Amino acid sequence: MKICYYPGCTLKTKAKDLDVYARLSAEALGVTMEEIENWQCCGAVYPMARDEIATKLSAVRALDYARHHGGKLLTLCSACHNVIKRTNEDMRSDKDISSRANNYLALEEPYRGETQVLHYLELLRDVVGFGELKKKVVKPLNKKVGAYYGCLLLRPSGVMAFDDPENPTIIEDFIRAIGGTPVVYPFRNECCGAYVSLKNAELPKKRSAAILESAKEKGAEEVITACPLCLYNLQVNGGGILPVRYFTELLAEALGVKE
Repeated sequence: MKICYYPGCTLKTKAKDLDVYARLSAEALGVTMEEIENWQCCGAVYPMARDEIATKLSAVRALDYARHHGGKLLTLCSACHNVIKRTNEDMRSDKDISSRANNYLALEEPYRGETQVLHYLELLRDVVGFGELKKKVVKPLNKKVGAYYGCLLLRPSGVMAFDDPENPTIIEDFIRAIGGTPVVYPFRNECCGAYVSLKNAELPKKRSAAILESAKEKGAEEVITACPLCLYNLQVNGGGILPVRYFTELLAEALGVKE
C-alpha cells in the first residue's frame, strides 16, 4: 500500500535516522511512504491563540493534499504529529478557524478535516498490525527497553487520541512485537524539559537525568523515543545514564534492513 507522508524539517537534518529507518522498515512491511509535494514547515509548536491562523496554513495544505491522495497523512516526528493532528481537528470542529483558513488558501473545495492523520506507530498497530510485524522479524531484539513517550504524542488526549495519556502501551506493545522486553517506569510520559532549554539550562538536565535514572532502576538497557527534540535532550542532558535511540532504528534492526 501507499500512504502520503509528511516528514517535517528536522527529519531532513538532525533526525535523518528517524526518517531513513522508517522508510526502509515500511517497505519491508509492504508500505510505501510517499512524501507529499511542496510540504512546508508545520511550525513545530501548535499556536494556542485562537486568532493565529497563518502558522496553521502549511499544515492545512498538507492535509488537503493528502485528502486528494488516499485520504491518510502519515507523520513521524512527535512535534509535527501534534501540530498537524490538532490543526486537523480545528478544521473539522472550529467554524471560525476553518472559514478563515479556507478563505486565505482559496482551495478548489474547502477543507473540513476530512484527512485521517496517522503517526507511524499507529500505522504499525492499526494498519500493519503488531501481529503481522512480529511475523516479519528476522532478528529479535532480545533486550530490555524503556519507552519514552514525552508530551506531544499523548496530549491533549481528547484530540490526539493516541493512547491512554497516563498509562500508554503502544510503544511497549511495539517492543514486544520486535522481540524485546518492555520496561515500564514512572517517568516514561513526563516532560523532558526540552522546550525550556534556552531559558533554564539546568532544568532539562535534572528532568532528563531523572527520566533515564527511572528507566535504569527498572532494568532498562536503553530507551527509545519518536521525538527528535526529546532524543537530543536525553542524549545531551541525560548524563549518559542510558543509550537513547529512535524506535525506527530498532525496528530496522529487527526487520534486518538496517544499513
